[in-house]
Amino acid sequence: MTTTRMTSYDRTMLRVMNDPRGRRLRATAARRRSTVAAHVALTAAIVALLTHFCLSRAEQTWAAVAVAVLLLPWMVAQGLINGATRGLLELRERALDERQLAERSQVLARAHRATTVLLAVAVLGLFASGMADGDALRTYAPPALAAGLVVHFLMPVWVAGLTAKDEPAEDEPATL
Repeated sequence: MTTTRMTSYDRTMLRVMNDPRGRRLRATAARRRSTVAAHVALTAAIVALLTHFCLSRAEQTWAAVAVAVLLLPWMVAQGLINGATRGLLELRERALDERQLAERSQVLARAHRATTVLLAVAVLGLFASGMADGDALRTYAPPALAAGLVVHFLMPVWVAGLTAKDEPAEDEPATL
């Protein structure tokens, strides 16, 4: 850990992120991948519903209600990913050791590369739709920018969840 003193908030968050109660849900890579896939799907559904809500000219109360309903499982999946990564992206630097700081840097670099590729594809898609129909660019640019911002914000969490290592089983003897 760093030489900066940890606050009571840091200690509390460290305890929360290392809580063993959810261990079964994040014990294997397949379960973590499933959780990340569910989180991605829920995020896509929420963004699509919010886009529909904002672009529709009719009153779309059902879309707002659907978003509110989807937020609970989304938050649970977010918590499972945070637990699987032991708070790698949520804890302050002073609460992480050198290995975790290096892992955080790797995750952020991979997420940055993936987001760059997705943003390039989105820009090319917007240009193509703008050349095909002049109004398409004006219609689709705001939702595409919003979706890009969401992906940029969540990509490190998804990459961390996909690259998290399995915890050693407590029953296995330690090998030297």
